[in-house]
Amino acid sequence: MSVVEVASKEIFTRVLAEKPGELVLDADSLVLGRLASVVAKLLSLGVKVHVVNVEKAVLTGDKKRVINGYKLLFNVKTHKNPYRHGIHRPRNPVTLFKRTVRNMLPKDPNRRLKMLKNVKAYIGLPPEFKDSVIVKAVDLSITTRKALKYITLAELAKALGWNPRV
Repeated sequence: MSVVEVASKEIFTRVLAEKPGELVLDADSLVLGRLASVVAKLLSLGVKVHVVNVEKAVLTGDKKRVINGYKLLFNVKTHKNPYRHGIHRPRNPVTLFKRTVRNMLPKDPNRRLKMLKNVKAYIGLPPEFKDSVIVKAVDLSITTRKALKYITLAELAKALGWNPRV
């Protein structure tokens, strides 16, 4: 495993020139929204994106505020039959990440589905990527933002009810 640290703009030029069809990104200590926007841009270019260590991505802000903001979505009901059906809300870090990426894709359902099939997210580092080159966007990291308050995606998922199988 070799990690290449680059700026997010270099992903589109230098890294994709070396291996144009596929890219492996490391989400460790990267801000979730910024990472999702880069992934959405890569998907619009037709690149297949694998994101590893997705549970280590971070959301900035006070921990209680972020958790309560996500928990408020559990109380939203549909107009069809609000007593029986609620909207599906993800609790797994992988599905939380994919939902964030999905909301940044075009609203056309056919294009969105084709693009969303080209993104794969993994908890930890799968064995098939042990020998591959992993790209980490340094300027998307929480350490460059100097945010004092943040929560990882795994902590958020556990607070929402996710039970990791360890």
